[in-house]
Amino acid sequence: MYINNRGSGFLGGMTPVVKNLVIINTIMLLITMFTGNFMYEKFSLFYFGSPLFKPYQLVTHMFMHGGFFHLFFNMYSLIFFGIILEQVWGSKKFFLYYMVTGLGAAFLHSLVLYIDASSLLSAAEAGSMAAADKYRVLISTPTVGASGAIYGVLLAYGMLFPNNTLQLIFPPIALKAKWFVIIFGAIELLLGISNTGGNVAHFAHLGGMIFGYFLIVYWKKNNRMYF
Repeated sequence: MYINNRGSGFLGGMTPVVKNLVIINTIMLLITMFTGNFMYEKFSLFYFGSPLFKPYQLVTHMFMHGGFFHLFFNMYSLIFFGIILEQVWGSKKFFLYYMVTGLGAAFLHSLVLYIDASSLLSAAEAGSMAAADKYRVLISTPTVGASGAIYGVLLAYGMLFPNNTLQLIFPPIALKAKWFVIIFGAIELLLGISNTGGNVAHFAHLGGMIFGYFLIVYWKKNNRMYF
């Protein structure tokens, strides 16, 4: 079990992986603010049928964000939940978990895009101009953010500390971690199925939670949870 000897200051109070993830994500956003479309075209995740798709985007999109508040809420959640998990698991296991959930999020998101794209292509071949336009939008729309991995981190916290109480700001209520996770997962599922919620990749969030769940179950089953 890893016990962090915290230093002083904001960054000094973080565990190593969490600290480096915050730094890398912040640097990537700053570069994006100066270079704009170049970063989004190269390092965001595009549908694999898009001419803009590159395999490395499955990883790099996790360190890209759409703006300050997108970055802030993801990194705030990472700090809040991730430090505790890294202390319990150690840095290597926590980093492995973070990457697996991030890649799992990209996989499920890409699978949903494939289903949508196949449907749109069939409609376009049948003569639907609206479907053809939607397909062009789909293959040219980038996906960015660490949210899939963050939802995986949230899921892990709920599984390891199910009865810990979390105080919500809005609405101002207290919930046990297990209910917090269940409610957030249900919301993402409903929004994903109903295709509401703007440009949020709801199935990516679910992918992070699903892959995180099965990885934790695997570790528990093989008695590898804490080493």
